[in-house]
Amino acid sequence: MNITLHDNESWLKFAPLTLTRPIGNLRMGILTNDERWKLFFPRAEIGFKSEDFLAGRFPNVGGTEMNACVILNRELADAIIQLGENQELYCDQCWIARNGDGSNKVKFTGKLIVISERWNLYQMNGEALINDFEMMSEGKTSQALSNSNRVIGDPDLIFLEEGAKVEASILNTMNGPIYVGRNAEIMEGSIVRGPFAMNESSALKLGTKIYGPTTLGPHCKVGGEVNNCIFQSYSNKGHDGFLGNSLIGEWCNLGADTNSSNLKNNYGEVKTFNFESMQLEQTDVLFMGLVMGDHSKCGINTMFNTATVVGVSSNVFGAEFPPKYIPSFQWGVHGDSYSFAKALESASNMMSRRGLQLSIPEIDILQYVSDTSNGFSGNK
Repeated sequence: MNITLHDNESWLKFAPLTLTRPIGNLRMGILTNDERWKLFFPRAEIGFKSEDFLAGRFPNVGGTEMNACVILNRELADAIIQLGENQELYCDQCWIARNGDGSNKVKFTGKLIVISERWNLYQMNGEALINDFEMMSEGKTSQALSNSNRVIGDPDLIFLEEGAKVEASILNTMNGPIYVGRNAEIMEGSIVRGPFAMNESSALKLGTKIYGPTTLGPHCKVGGEVNNCIFQSYSNKGHDGFLGNSLIGEWCNLGADTNSSNLKNNYGEVKTFNFESMQLEQTDVLFMGLVMGDHSKCGINTMFNTATVVGVSSNVFGAEFPPKYIPSFQWGVHGDSYSFAKALESASNMMSRRGLQLSIPEIDILQYVSDTSNGFSGNK
């Protein structure tokens, strides 16, 4: 069985996270959509229909197409695999999946989570996380939770995978479940309110405060105070400082005491950078923090304004507030260009600490983003 996750002409709406990946590879809840398909059908071939420059790492495998902006669940997966030739699954005005030309319409009456803007990732993260928790814990037995912890709420809503460690922490499941992945760790003195998920080999540092819904992808290290955020994978916020309603890509590092505003002082709706119009645009959103693309970093004591957007492979530092939009491959806050060779060296250094290295397709993606960082436009 081949499934192709289709960006549905929405790719730039989720930039800068999607400057280096298609929508179907974005983490929300506990998993990405391609991981959800693999959970249901381990032998399935999962591909992506996205921008040409991403195809080397995220190829199109043909077969049934699924709208990547729709978050997969078990009921939906069952409906998709039952589609016949030239059938299209839809709900209201949203197409969900199709075979062939999709000329024969089949209505889906189940519940859907559909994302249309990048801030929907954190706004709808709780619902997606609860769905993923139910799927991933179904028919499985959690590791025993150490009695050094204090549980508030239903202890059955805490699931620990093999090798997970949780000691001397307060875990509150009254608003949602808590999932601790394989070999992940919640260190002593942490306070966690669900819904919360941390994937394989991630860590909450000593005394971390987590407000759900929050998700850590694999191999993330997080400390300080975090409220309703998603970290894709291999990113660090290891020290004190507040981060709220924020989206952090892969291989990012937030320096000690980095803080991000997530609410304007006048309690007004925010403006944020739009990669389709290449300018700041008004939204109807009240709470919005930092969005940071892959391989970007910031120095200690960095203070981000509400709804700041940082592109890919930028290094943010300086004594003043950074601007609300920092393009990809920028050095500092004054618009100096970060040479591709130096940025690649920095990325390689960080990855080597985890025993990994950039692949040729990953380098090609970063080269494309570097070449287009002063006026990014995708190739449809």
